[in-house]
Amino acid sequence: MKPRRVIDADEAAQQIIHVGKRMYDHGFVAANDGNVSVRLSEDRLLTTPSGMSKGFLAKADLVVTDMTGERVSGKRKPTSEVKMHIKAYELRDDVEAVVHAHPPYATAFSVVAVPLAGCILPEVIVSIGSVPLTQYATPSTEEVPRSIEDVVKRYDAFLLRNHGVMTVGADVLAAYHKLETVEHFAKITFIARHLGRINPLGDEEVQKLMEVRDKLGIKGPDPACQECGACGPLAEGTGAGGIDDANLQKLIVEEVLKALKGR
Repeated sequence: MKPRRVIDADEAAQQIIHVGKRMYDHGFVAANDGNVSVRLSEDRLLTTPSGMSKGFLAKADLVVTDMTGERVSGKRKPTSEVKMHIKAYELRDDVEAVVHAHPPYATAFSVVAVPLAGCILPEVIVSIGSVPLTQYATPSTEEVPRSIEDVVKRYDAFLLRNHGVMTVGADVLAAYHKLETVEHFAKITFIARHLGRINPLGDEEVQKLMEVRDKLGIKGPDPACQECGACGPLAEGTGAGGIDDANLQKLIVEEVLKALKGR
């Protein structure tokens, strides 16, 4: 196994600050929500601090921790979700950055327990594949890293039940762009459900997209036929847990409005 490259701390800090502001400006986080980290080396992470808005970060606010989450340098406390980030780094050698936020539409889907995993948009299939849903875990506890163990091994983006979205990538911008894609996907899905029946792509169409994905050199899990149960609910108008289409739409509207009021 070749030694892990050392990431430039100054460059990583600037990327975290940039992404934090973009998340805040887009309404993906409110108040002090959300967190971002970069793996600087084999045993060091650079993370956002606890209790600060991600839209107004400075380099001095960021915190370096070890791989147990203990602060190594910096004046502030690291994000309370740092162990969730560490779990991703422990399980994925290819992950160098983690982003967690609460974009309204995607978070609404997590609240009503509906994964964004259907084969609907070609761009999503090619770029990130499926977006599954984890089990609920109490934020800032050991339950959270345990809840993502299975999904983070196989997926680059997923919904945290009642808790938002987590994405991973080769760098901070890559992870953040996946977050934007997930929210865009959620918004389109939400609108499409109001317009009528959603028509997932067929196996043949998905296979062609997988060939495009291979040609582009995009690595990651195969989004097709993951037994996520998404195609049935999306195509037939039935949400997870037997939620009918009318109630699903009502719940999503309520959660989106709540999130937008909090911005």
